[in-house]
Amino acid sequence: MTTTKTQTLLLLPGDGIGPEVTEEARRVAAHLAPDLRIEEAFFGGVSYDNFGVPLTDEVMARARKADAILMGAVGGPKWDNVPRDKRPEAALLSMRKNLDVYANLRPAFCFPALAGASALKTELVEGLDILIVRELTSGVYFGQPKTIETLPNGERRGIDTQVYTTSEIRRVAARAFELARGRTRTSRFAGVLSCEKSNVMDSGLLWRQEVTKLHQERYSDVKLDHMLADAAAMHLVKAPKDINVLLADNLFGDILSDEASMLTGSIGMLPSASLGDPGVPGLYEPVHGSAPDIAGKGVANPIAAILSLEMVMRWSLGRADVADNIFAAVGKALDGGARTADIGGSMSTRQMADAILNHL
Repeated sequence: MTTTKTQTLLLLPGDGIGPEVTEEARRVAAHLAPDLRIEEAFFGGVSYDNFGVPLTDEVMARARKADAILMGAVGGPKWDNVPRDKRPEAALLSMRKNLDVYANLRPAFCFPALAGASALKTELVEGLDILIVRELTSGVYFGQPKTIETLPNGERRGIDTQVYTTSEIRRVAARAFELARGRTRTSRFAGVLSCEKSNVMDSGLLWRQEVTKLHQERYSDVKLDHMLADAAAMHLVKAPKDINVLLADNLFGDILSDEASMLTGSIGMLPSASLGDPGVPGLYEPVHGSAPDIAGKGVANPIAAILSLEMVMRWSLGRADVADNIFAAVGKALDGGARTADIGGSMSTRQMADAILNHL
């Protein structure tokens, strides 16, 4: 007799609007996957307030045992004066590093009903479907030395170190190439567009060399283009539909994916997935921040959290049918005029989620 393992989703609501939007994702999960075990824990600033650290060893251990982790945003002015290693953001970096979820997937998809809400002209974003693959566990955010020091003349100097190894570049590039193979596009950059600053940074030159080498060895069937990161930033607002899969390091991927988010109408629309090797639980989160200015008002857009759940179902839990259902329901709700304030409406967080639930 075969028994099916119960799948576990660890919910880390976080700070600010995090608890509000992740609660709506929980409602969707309960509706579509009642067999899914959902656990919850403190994470970020709320963990610091309760335990003196933004991520406890106990929560980290629970994360390792889960099938997937769905987070809300962390941070806010309340913790601005907390030591850097105890700030809410440190929990996020630590979780990523400890799980070694090195490939961050950030889709920038423009739902037809929201083409007019984009910061760009409608014709530039209608049909937009970009997948940004950002390296997540190395680069300047993790490189050493990282410090602020005082020089003999009394000046202060801040130091951050950009570091990449061959294996770190190749494994995230391989993920980008694999994803591009499954996405049929006829655009100018129809395969992978790899972005760096090889003209002024040795780490960028190594990035370009290693991505090129991997392409020649294993992925010559996938089109590969290179572009300097600043030029890619300009191209995203000039002709974004040219791009299919955009590959970048941790720093440039962070910046370019946030820029791409505004092409879709609102940063409140976009989910993300952080994936590692097989067997490692995926880490999922909305791209938006904790928005403390609207926290507790019930007006935050829950779509990014709900679409992060969609990615959970697709990438970690093997429930593509559920994922398709969620994505379609979001589109139908938007087609029917459902809008929170950030996309030109007046619905509350709960009302927006209800509109989506009505189409499941």
